[in-house]
Amino acid sequence: MDLSEFIKDIYHDLPFLPRDLPPWEIINNLEKTIKHLLSNLETTNYKIVNQVAIHETALVENGVTIKPNTIIGPRCTIKAGSYLRNGVYLVSDVVIGANCEIKQSILFKNSRAAHLNYIGNSLIGEDVNLEAGSILANHFNEREDKTIRIFLEDKIVETNAIKFGSLIGDHSRIGANSVLNPGTILYVKSVVPRLTHVDQLG
Repeated sequence: MDLSEFIKDIYHDLPFLPRDLPPWEIINNLEKTIKHLLSNLETTNYKIVNQVAIHETALVENGVTIKPNTIIGPRCTIKAGSYLRNGVYLVSDVVIGANCEIKQSILFKNSRAAHLNYIGNSLIGEDVNLEAGSILANHFNEREDKTIRIFLEDKIVETNAIKFGSLIGDHSRIGANSVLNPGTILYVKSVVPRLTHVDQLG
C-alpha cells in the first residue's frame, strides 16, 4: 500500500515514517513515534512543555486541552474547547475548530476540521476539509468481532487492529454531520455528502 497515492507529500513532510507500514500500524505506533520525535525536536522554534511541542507561529486559544505526545506545527490554529490526546501531529497550517476532539491522528498541511468534529485514529491528507459535526469513528462498539477490515483495490484486507479510523486522501471534502465507519479509505479528491454514513463493507 503506497500511502503517497493518498497523501502526496507524506514522506517528504514526515520522513521518519517507515514506508513499509500500513496506515493502521503508523497510527497504532503514533504515541511512541511522537515521544521519540520530541526528544530530538529543534527547540529553537518550538516550546516543549510536558511532552507537548507548540511551534512559535501556532495559535492555541484558551480552553484547549492538549495531552502529552503532541506536536503542533507551524501556523496551526486550535480553537477554544478542543481536546487533543493519545498522540496527535498537526503538520502545518492546520485549523482545528471549536470543541473538536482529535485522538491519535496526523493531519497534514492546510487541512481543516470545523467545530464539533471527532477524528479518531486517522491519517488526514493535505487540504482536507471536514465540515461541522463530522465523525471519523475508530472502533466497532456494537460488534462482537471488533477487528477492523478495510476495502482496498476491490479486496477486503484484514488489519488485525481494533482501533483505526480513516485514511483520507489529499483535497477531500467531508460533509457536515457525516459518519465514516472505522476502516474507511478515501482516495484523493473524495467528496462525502452531508448527512452520509460511509460503510465500505456494508
